Amino acid sequence: MIIGGGYVGMYTALRLQRRLRSELRRGEVVVTVIDPQSYMTYQPFLPEAAAGNLEPRHVVAPLRKVLKRCRVLNAHVTRIDHASRRVTVRPAGARSADVPRREIGYDMLVVALGSVSRTLPIPGLDTCGIGFKTIEEAIFLRNHVLHQLDVAASNPDDEEVRRRALTFVFVGAGFAGIEALAELEDMARDACRWYPNIDAADMRWMMVEATDRVLPEVGPEMGRWTVEALRRRGIEVKLGTLLKSAEGRHIVLSDGDEFDAGTLVWTAGVKPHPVVRDSDLPLDDKGRIRATADLTVEGLEHVYAAGDNARVPDLTADGEFTAPNAQHAVRQAKRLADNIVADLRGKPRKPYAHAYVGSVAGLGLHKGVANVYGIKLRGLPAWFMHRTYHLSRMPTVNRKFRITVDWTLALFFRREIVSLGELEWPRQEFELAAGRARDV
Repeated sequence: MIIGGGYVGMYTALRLQRRLRSELRRGEVVVTVIDPQSYMTYQPFLPEAAAGNLEPRHVVAPLRKVLKRCRVLNAHVTRIDHASRRVTVRPAGARSADVPRREIGYDMLVVALGSVSRTLPIPGLDTCGIGFKTIEEAIFLRNHVLHQLDVAASNPDDEEVRRRALTFVFVGAGFAGIEALAELEDMARDACRWYPNIDAADMRWMMVEATDRVLPEVGPEMGRWTVEALRRRGIEVKLGTLLKSAEGRHIVLSDGDEFDAGTLVWTAGVKPHPVVRDSDLPLDDKGRIRATADLTVEGLEHVYAAGDNARVPDLTADGEFTAPNAQHAVRQAKRLADNIVADLRGKPRKPYAHAYVGSVAGLGLHKGVANVYGIKLRGLPAWFMHRTYHLSRMPTVNRKFRITVDWTLALFFRREIVSLGELEWPRQEFELAAGRARDV
């Protein structure tokens, strides 16, 4: 049983389906993947999907199509009880506490639940903020940003409404925050050509970061260059600054700055999936499952863990643990699957060891930053490397081809600038016809 259909979950199942082909065909082994979604999202492409460079359906891989020999169950795991070798699940889409749960047994367990956004008890954050980890959040932000331009353009005489609509705040200067900010700002700047009464200079884009650096994975030098590049585009980068409050979309920062903002995006870190806490698995002080270098769970038999929800020793750095990123997750999944096969066939497991090769980040169309094997690139070369690397890691030839077509078409046609925010209320027109109109 594999809990989670993200990087670790899907790639582990994919490798097991290849290596255990004959056992699966004979029914000697059954691989079950449990995830509330029917697809795996390739998160590094979320910023491009949000900016309209990629079709959203092309950055996800359908689990049932990819994992043809596996059993895919769309459900939420609510509890893990390894003492009885059972997990409790509720149907996907069922939110009521009265919905009956059911228990499913297993022989071998892979915990690949990943992570969720790490939020803080900041007033107003839970009602005004949105994360950037899912395809739903990415598409919502695309529609929302374009809708804010519509609001500003439709209220030319109300300066307060315009200022609020054209103010966009991102908190957290890691990969998700920087790439989302850069891609969406690039899209909005391009969209301004279709709004005669909005100039790009009218917009206020801001990055708020609690530490003194951005993109720590690319190194201090490239991080400083990124800050300078963003500031040259008119984006405010506030380092060493905290978000204190966001009640009523009124932003209050620790440096004393206060203003209204129509958009607040929270990308200030992640934490292990909360279901991990509701289990009898050994956890560290950060709520991660304590894993060995073999990707087994400490002290337990036939339980494996990897990715963001696991604390995996980094054998290339004494006393350190692997970072929660896609680079490690994909490689850990392959080693994890091979170790499961080794256990099934009575062979010795091998430890996971992979030296971090560096990072690449996109900063908008034809703009990027990279630090790979000590080679530092910026601008167009880094942007090209970013696209090439992640295209090579995208699962299935089908998705690789579709993404390549999207990029090719973008060479000849401008990206679509249209907000489909009404998709959030698909019954609004019908309710109006039925006399049940509501304010939205």
